[in-house]
Amino acid sequence: MNISAPALLIASWAHGETAAIARLLTEEYGLVAGYVAGGRGRQMRPVMIPGNKVALELRSKSDSQLPFARVELEESRGPWMTEPLPAAAITWACALSASTLPERNPYPSLYQALDGLLSAICAAPSARGWLGAMVTYEAMLLRELGYGGAKPEIDADLDAQIEIFRKLHKPIGQYLLVDAKTDVMAARVALGERLVRMTK
Repeated sequence: MNISAPALLIASWAHGETAAIARLLTEEYGLVAGYVAGGRGRQMRPVMIPGNKVALELRSKSDSQLPFARVELEESRGPWMTEPLPAAAITWACALSASTLPERNPYPSLYQALDGLLSAICAAPSARGWLGAMVTYEAMLLRELGYGGAKPEIDADLDAQIEIFRKLHKPIGQYLLVDAKTDVMAARVALGERLVRMTK
């Protein structure tokens, strides 16, 4: 596999002393994983934040080998990871995508929707500007992965959007994350709690 493409870095975890394993979503090739040498070093730490848009180069000698990944930052979502509500939203959107999408299956519409959602979270002054995009993305993920469901009718009212968010909790847990090895839904619960606090 030899890939050069824009990508969304949606997960990263430590490997050895200084390296990292990254999961990245591309428009053309779908979800791919790669070994990032020095990914935990001081220079790469700001690049390896979930939600960041990067330029990806992926190289491997065989399909059975984990490819080596070289990533360069194109757009940072790092500044919003210090704000509780945007950080919870970015964390959930990335964790959901990394946990549910099959590797190397392209979903161009999901890539575009996730990129748009992450941009909205960073650009909007409050959740009113991005919660509709969040529930639309969740519903699209259910449909694209074969679990059906209608596209939600997004009302401008924040309480109505929160109600749609609540209704999607069960199908996401039942269908998308039923086999998840970690408690990915905890990130959604944390986001829901922050949304509720915002409306009080």
